[in-house]
Amino acid sequence: VQLVESGGGLVQPGGSVRLSCAASGRVSDISSMGWYRRAPGKEREVVATITDGGTTNYADAVKGRFTISRDNAKNTLYLQMNSLKPEDAAIYYCHALVVVFTIERRNEFNYWGQGTQVTVAS
Repeated sequence: VQLVESGGGLVQPGGSVRLSCAASGRVSDISSMGWYRRAPGKEREVVATITDGGTTNYADAVKGRFTISRDNAKNTLYLQMNSLKPEDAAIYYCHALVVVFTIERRNEFNYWGQGTQVTVAS
């Protein structure tokens, strides 16, 4: 599975931006997907996740402002980010989880995109 993010850039506080993540390869094996971010000097943190059934979860810091969605026909994951704050500035990473079951066990494989920078400043 290969993941390529796009859509980052400079946004003013209060503004909006939409991130996209195009998946390719064995996309049919992908179960859940998500967006993570890493701000300068901080560890990577989860922003939002979505299962293949469409169930979403959000970090408390972004609830009500961000919306994650996926278009399975286009193999693309999105993150609509509204009411952006300076503390939202970070590199945003797309993540895909592939779960493969064998007779012996459940195997999980994590795939990451290269990241896209979001800067929130006046």
